[in-house]
Amino acid sequence: MRYNARPMTGTPARISHAQDGPIVRLGLALARWSERWFPDPLIFAFIGIVFVFVTGLIMGERPAKLAIEGGKSFWSLVPFTMQMVMIIIGGFVVATTPLVQRAIRGLAGIARAPRSAIALIALFSMLTSLISWGLSLIFSGLLAREMATRVKGMDYRAAGAAAYLGLGAVWAMGLSSSAAMLMATKSAIPVSLLALSGVIPLGQTLFLPQSIALTAVLIVVSVLIAYLSAPPVEKARTAEMYGVISEPLGAELEPRTKPGEWLEYTPLLTILVAALLIWYLINVFRTSPQGALAALDLNTYNLMFITVGLLLHWRPKRFMRAVVDAVPATGGVIIQFPFYAVIFGMIAGTNISTHLATLFAAATTHNSYPLLVAIYSAVLGVFVPSGGSKWVIEAPYVIQAANIHQVHLGWVVQIYNAAEALPNLVNPFWMLPLLAILRLKARDLVGYGMLQLIVHVPIVFFLCWWFAQHLTYVPPIR
Repeated sequence: MRYNARPMTGTPARISHAQDGPIVRLGLALARWSERWFPDPLIFAFIGIVFVFVTGLIMGERPAKLAIEGGKSFWSLVPFTMQMVMIIIGGFVVATTPLVQRAIRGLAGIARAPRSAIALIALFSMLTSLISWGLSLIFSGLLAREMATRVKGMDYRAAGAAAYLGLGAVWAMGLSSSAAMLMATKSAIPVSLLALSGVIPLGQTLFLPQSIALTAVLIVVSVLIAYLSAPPVEKARTAEMYGVISEPLGAELEPRTKPGEWLEYTPLLTILVAALLIWYLINVFRTSPQGALAALDLNTYNLMFITVGLLLHWRPKRFMRAVVDAVPATGGVIIQFPFYAVIFGMIAGTNISTHLATLFAAATTHNSYPLLVAIYSAVLGVFVPSGGSKWVIEAPYVIQAANIHQVHLGWVVQIYNAAEALPNLVNPFWMLPLLAILRLKARDLVGYGMLQLIVHVPIVFFLCWWFAQHLTYVPPIR
């Protein structure tokens, strides 16, 4: 694909207002605003550090203490950062296999009109995000790119925003939920947090009936908004207007030219290595003392995706090419996570965490606590867009207050999951892999994300509060 920094302009077609409903007009207005005013994702991390530092000073912490604790934690999330990087790589590797690419071409041939194409992109973005947010970003990005070549008059901004809905709406309610997976993995839970929460199995988080219902509601609403807000053909900015020209999905391997390349092209080693890994994975699930779901932690999950990608690419050279292509999309994660660790260090290494836990307990009751957690998680997500690292920051005082008010701990995790995804709709951090595929800027997509956010906020807050009233507190499992 080729990309020009500015959209190409030309003589506008005669505009019809037949499809210009209020949602279309609002979407276009928000898109124009975001294209002018939205900053780079790294700015949000820096603002978060400054905000927490100033908050610590207000709470009476010494500047030197805040700086030292923040600096000490700079590398503390390196293992978790690597896990997040592997989710992106695993998703990219699977999404770019020949089998999945054929599925993308098949889906792209279903929709004929711009609105239905954008709705289809939104639907599959969210469905694939329930399997893996890394897969969702790449799969839906490739689907949007393929749709752009087939559906004339499709707005490329709205299609890109629809492709991002998996990350902005429901990813944390699915199997790659960092918080839920962390709390189900005893070895991954920080010792201080484990003492408060114990292990929370996935049956008490992702697979709660309330969680499934909330996810279904968000999918239906998101697809509907994506469909209704799609601009008419006369007002659409197509991929061609951005100078983006589609290329075939997945180039064939060049012919082997040297005898030493034989093992790179034969599937022999792929089969042997994949068989060994599958043997191991079967044993992990079979021997887990708490059942198969309890064995599905981040490491196991990532290994499953790498193994599937290895098999579907079939040849080692094709697999390695997919990995190399995926690495640039991980750059933002690699450099920004250490700065989020600084925020974690300033909170966890000082009395800020204790102050916040006291505040949560004092300012809430059993009934009001779920709503406050949802609001707080959404606001904090503006500065710390990482679901996993933000949970590590937030969990100690949130869980402590939940135990005081005897709120179902698994549902607290799901309140966090649903609410922390809200700012993703406007925070460009996790857009980076998708933007690399679409050849767009974050500001091109954020306007339509803001429209979704306006609709999602009251729905998520209400359902998080309402479902909490119908769940019984379960003491921590240690």
